[in-house]
Amino acid sequence: MKINWKQKLTSRKFWAALIAFTTSILIAFNVDPGSIEQITSIIMSGAALIVYMCVESHVDGKRAEGEKNDERGE
Repeated sequence: MKINWKQKLTSRKFWAALIAFTTSILIAFNVDPGSIEQITSIIMSGAALIVYMCVESHVDGKRAEGEKNDERGE
């Protein structure tokens, strides 16, 4: 069974679950609420960047594919 990491990393559900899990663990270990907010913000910022990069690479690939087809006259 092969995991499609690109699909996982662009899933909002994945990032929401990761934030929920991380927050729960941090609360269980009595981490300062301010630190929890900072860690959550860092994870969400990273998630936004990863999703953007994956979507842009997909769009660029489709654009290049379309240009190739135009050159061939398809």
